[in-house]
Amino acid sequence: MEKILVLNSGSSSLKYQLFNVDGDHFEVVAKGLADRIGIEGSLVTIKVGDGEKVTTELPLPSHKEAIKEVLDLLLGSVLHSIDELSGVGHRVVHGGEYFNHSVLIDDEVIRILDELSMLAPLHNPAAVMGIRAVKALLPNVAQVAAFDTAFHQTMKPEAYMYALPLEQYKKYKIRRYGAHGTSHLFVSREAAKLIGKAGKIITCHIGNGASISAVKDGECQDTSMGFTPLAGVVMGTRSGDVDPFVPLYIMKTQGKTVEEVDNLLNKQSGMLGLCGHSDNRDVEVKYFAGDPEAVTAMQVYIYSIVKYIGAYTAAMGGVDAIVFTGGIGENGSEVRKLICQRLAYMGIELDEEANKLRGTLTEISKAGSKVRVFVIPTNEELVIAQDVKKLI
Repeated sequence: MEKILVLNSGSSSLKYQLFNVDGDHFEVVAKGLADRIGIEGSLVTIKVGDGEKVTTELPLPSHKEAIKEVLDLLLGSVLHSIDELSGVGHRVVHGGEYFNHSVLIDDEVIRILDELSMLAPLHNPAAVMGIRAVKALLPNVAQVAAFDTAFHQTMKPEAYMYALPLEQYKKYKIRRYGAHGTSHLFVSREAAKLIGKAGKIITCHIGNGASISAVKDGECQDTSMGFTPLAGVVMGTRSGDVDPFVPLYIMKTQGKTVEEVDNLLNKQSGMLGLCGHSDNRDVEVKYFAGDPEAVTAMQVYIYSIVKYIGAYTAAMGGVDAIVFTGGIGENGSEVRKLICQRLAYMGIELDEEANKLRGTLTEISKAGSKVRVFVIPTNEELVIAQDVKKLI
């Protein structure tokens, strides 16, 4: 039996899952989080099987110490020896045009990931830190990088090119890349099984960050996030699509710097900017209470998602199924209801009782609905573990 460790490195956090792999069967035997890395009050958690989560507070100056603590926890619970590990998989946000699938990591891959940090400054450097830490601690264990952008590399130029001077693409690689690709891949595959064909599927990964993808015959045709994860639908703190002149206008009229406008668009906008709350649960409390700012924010939010679903239906020449996933997509019954009500013209009939379920795979459209609608919990870690097994 093989054992595969999957790591998801953030700038100050590290999520992990350990899989037992027996043939095509993947079982999560332990998972947890190292949090506040490099910050006072750092901690590490572990949950073995169906047991209780155990939390330990201890200093974690860097990702290397965090990964060492994770390995020590696994050795103290589910591993007899580090030699049991067959491979380690890493979630990497940006693979640019270099990678259209997961790859074994070598020095050249690390060099490219460093180079791509300009396109994902919050995520790629953290992933590289995690990769280097594993390399130092486990020099003989194979490592694999799985990219959020890889699934979207099947887009045609008509979908990924911006109408800028060609030099901006050829020299500076400015184009649509998308994100959340591993999630869109997983849920579109699961939806294809449920409807019995690859078909035309629109996947809605809706959480604090959100993206919509058009998937036809198993391949991504288009996706809402762009050159960076700032584009597309309205999100928790990100603006989504705005007139490209807006940032320039703010800089010219308000004297803000590039960094200040970056912060405004990424961390002060979206639902937070519109109504003062980025968490959908807080927004809904005010929305149901009739707070005018929350009502407007929710309307803007829903409208932005509905527009993309409509556009992608047109782009694919129809749609067989719509999938909701991500934190809000899996748990936000009111958001799903409001979206489906706006899409009733497509022949969608919502099953109100089924839609009340949270975080579980279910069909929320009624039998006979012209377009079927599903809630499918995402499982990016499983996809990464499967790719590790394939590559090693």
